[in-house]
Amino acid sequence: MNTFANYALGRGGIVYPLLIPAKHTDGLGILNPSIYNDNGRLIVNLRQVNYTLYHSEKKIFKHAHGSLAYIHPENDLHLRTWNWYCELDDSFNIVKHNKIDTSKFDNYKTKGEFIGLEDARVVRWNSKLYISGVRRDTTRNGNGRMELSQLCVNDNSVIEVSRIRIPNPGNTSSYCEKNWMPVLDLPYHYIKWSDPVELIYVDINCVSSKLLFKGSLSTIPITQRGGSQVLKTLNGWLAITHEVKLFTNKNNCKDAIYHHRFILWDENWKIKKYSKPFSIMGSSIEFVAGMCIYKDKLLISYGFQDNAAYILSTNLQTIMDFMDE
Repeated sequence: MNTFANYALGRGGIVYPLLIPAKHTDGLGILNPSIYNDNGRLIVNLRQVNYTLYHSEKKIFKHAHGSLAYIHPENDLHLRTWNWYCELDDSFNIVKHNKIDTSKFDNYKTKGEFIGLEDARVVRWNSKLYISGVRRDTTRNGNGRMELSQLCVNDNSVIEVSRIRIPNPGNTSSYCEKNWMPVLDLPYHYIKWSDPVELIYVDINCVSSKLLFKGSLSTIPITQRGGSQVLKTLNGWLAITHEVKLFTNKNNCKDAIYHHRFILWDENWKIKKYSKPFSIMGSSIEFVAGMCIYKDKLLISYGFQDNAAYILSTNLQTIMDFMDE
């Protein structure tokens, strides 16, 4: 199968698995890592869940609930998320891992499925280290909003020391806001939508948000949702987005196919070019939540079938060549 991993490996790229001891995770899924170059130190936020995702890729060996099913513990039907702060060495081995202590601010109210901060991206803004993702457990109806959690990293612990729930600019009644992409070189700015681009500024003092810019629709045929952080490069603003096809089978069981694209904007947030849709390793369920530049390498962090986490090491020229194809 022609995948982006094959493309990158053929040009000198390498894929590295991200692993923490199973005794700390009870052998459950770790997924959707977000990598960040913190002034020469590689940081990853690694998501852990309380379920196993079963997905029948060819729709042959199906679960009783269809081709896609979440296998829960018998005593807990929620989809729970915990986050791990990890530091990596130059061989991309995890040399420090601490489950992030969020107990100071946790106050679960939802009657819905989702508990915890999902798909959090790592960013440092104004000298403060944050993770930012969606949380759906603070209201009884399960409304999702992006949140910004500041971390304090100690020798033997990582503690959430502040939490901001970001209001949606404009439509305050929207059900779920998720996958906003932090812009690394613009503190407290996010790309909410990629096409047409929507640039959002968050005022952390007033706990408010404002739409700063909305671009024009390009020729990309499918809605582009957030993925990695947004990087500033010599070529322009670069990010990896995702597009998803959600559908149900004849028994009304849900299924999904995810693909990704590279998108490059100019300094005025006009799309310069974008790649064809791609799978990283050939699965229908993959998700990119991080990207950074480290020692002349471009690192992409992604989850595979909600059960595994990887880093793909390549270079910026490989990305540009892939987009040109």
